[in-house]
Amino acid sequence: MSNRTSLTGCLPAFGRHRGYPPREGWLRKVYLALLQDPTALRRPDATVVLGVGKSMVPSMAFWSQAFGLAARNGQDLVPTDRAHWLLDEESGADPYLELDASLWLLHWWLVSSEPCHVPTWRYLFGHSPFSRSSRAELQRRLAAAADAASHRAPAVSVLASDIACLVSMYAPRDPTAANIEDELSNPFRTLHLLDPEPPADRAADRSHLVALRRMAGRRCPTPVQAYASLDFAARTASPAAGSISLARLASDPLGPGRLLLTGIAALRRALNQVAGRHADLVVVQSGDGEESLVYSRPPVLLAEDVLTGAYPSLRPGTSRAAEKGSPPSVS
Repeated sequence: MSNRTSLTGCLPAFGRHRGYPPREGWLRKVYLALLQDPTALRRPDATVVLGVGKSMVPSMAFWSQAFGLAARNGQDLVPTDRAHWLLDEESGADPYLELDASLWLLHWWLVSSEPCHVPTWRYLFGHSPFSRSSRAELQRRLAAAADAASHRAPAVSVLASDIACLVSMYAPRDPTAANIEDELSNPFRTLHLLDPEPPADRAADRSHLVALRRMAGRRCPTPVQAYASLDFAARTASPAAGSISLARLASDPLGPGRLLLTGIAALRRALNQVAGRHADLVVVQSGDGEESLVYSRPPVLLAEDVLTGAYPSLRPGTSRAAEKGSPPSVS
């Protein structure tokens, strides 16, 4: 019998973002700082180097690790191969994160990685049984999930902070809001993964709904959907050539259907489009009607090739990641 729970694979910690969602420019700032000095974020002048307030420095360090762009080396932080592939000034796929594909890719890396640094995010996108719930209801379910995973019970205030940060990261605000700077500084809102928050005068701050847009992933670039599908297959099916059912890709709590908020129809469309450009990838239907994604090369390698299709600066077969010897990790 499996002992997996909805928070299996997540670090037993909540609220480590210090209340700040990842802001415009943060990931690149951290990457450039760590290239120069792995101790940059713990130096006394870190606020000067990064150009932010003191309370934001640990949040920036957290998000860089949560997205898999930085890793601990003792007390230091160092950029990962993934960070070089995406953010390198000369050879990176999208150094300034100007493309929607990069935000979708970062979202996938954030919620699918193991260990996952954001258990609240993983639970909401992958395991929540409801598309809409109040913040109080979501807090209760998160507390129960933490208990089932034998994690230390998080304080109510910590869970509230986690949910507030998640909503601030993804939910568009009232377009008439006075704080336009805050609107522009949260790039992940452009993915429209959550419904907009109601105006403050229409609902109590802690009672309004957190609402997933279940079909939002139809806007996700097709190469990113295919990459996520192959990434998931590599980690859960087999690292060798093989196949995985579209039903599993669409419905598994850790699959692209749930974590990218796309349905099986959109996923089928995306995979067929990408397969048309890759001889090693095909969608087939069995005699009983079950559809499967079949890959004749190891999915981890094929995923890297597929991802280059999302970036005009990368040529298939000669990606800058390959030139640098550091392809984006799909593990």
